[in-house]
Amino acid sequence: MKAFLKLIRWQNLLIVILTMILMRYAVIAPLISKIGVELINGNGDKSPMLLQLPFLNFILLVFATVCITSGGYVINDYFDIKTDLINKGKVIVGTKIPRHKAMMWHNIFNVAGVSAGFYISWKAGYIWFGALFLIVSGLLYFYSASYKRQFLIGNLIVALLTAMVPLLVIFFEWPALYKYYIVHAVTLPEFNFIFYWIGAFALFAFLTTLTREIIKDIEDFEGDAAYGRNTIPIVIGVFSARLVSVSLIIITVILLYLTWYFFINDIITLIYLSAAIVIPLIYSIAVVLKSSSKKELHRASSVMKIVMLTGILYAVVVKVILTWNLL
Repeated sequence: MKAFLKLIRWQNLLIVILTMILMRYAVIAPLISKIGVELINGNGDKSPMLLQLPFLNFILLVFATVCITSGGYVINDYFDIKTDLINKGKVIVGTKIPRHKAMMWHNIFNVAGVSAGFYISWKAGYIWFGALFLIVSGLLYFYSASYKRQFLIGNLIVALLTAMVPLLVIFFEWPALYKYYIVHAVTLPEFNFIFYWIGAFALFAFLTTLTREIIKDIEDFEGDAAYGRNTIPIVIGVFSARLVSVSLIIITVILLYLTWYFFINDIITLIYLSAAIVIPLIYSIAVVLKSSSKKELHRASSVMKIVMLTGILYAVVVKVILTWNLL
């Protein structure tokens, strides 16, 4: 069981679940609750908007996302046995879990995830949404089999798929909101702005994931070079790859402060961004530039993962600010 949980990266799956829960209940719900809506069958008073995607459908959406993510981790380890032996010195697939069982679990996870994805898409009235889950499943397979060996393509795919996790929540919640309030409200309220909020979280996830993937490629330079992979550090050199990752971190910091200055501009957010996100990012820059060993690069990668988590947890700050009207 321990090997299986490690194979599917259970800690990362918990972060996926946490992300989707926080996007719905800590960002979307409090944001729309600030919008007053006059209902057709009401008494003339305005009521706060409420979430409309059925809870069971949301649970199935999380389930589908977790299953497809798990399948991606399994197939990644399946194809990475040789390079992981060099880079990490140990593997799970082929030792603790036989290769045929790993492939079996990959198939089970993907069938379950895609099936759940098509079901909730059908319930939402947009069955073609289900194709998205099928495409993601295929992308994760071909990423492990081929794309991750190609220059930049693999990094971009992982970053884009990570950014999709918060976006999936709004992709399914928005149609439910629209369908309900176009029928039951006297006038349809404007709530498209929630796309900007969720989009900001998605952009942050994209940039930090892309940065972390490049740092991991630098860390795995030896094994990737031995098996002819065209990762960023192999194609442009380790030093240039360090500069690319540092540049992405700087861009992330700049965008964070610009977003705060032009759109939020409250002291609580400023303190949180600076202490929980920016300071660790600056530390990552120092480690990446000065690192001379795999251990140090792994530390930078771990810090980036922590930053990704604290970025998600900013959703809790959003809920506190909106609930207590602290803006």
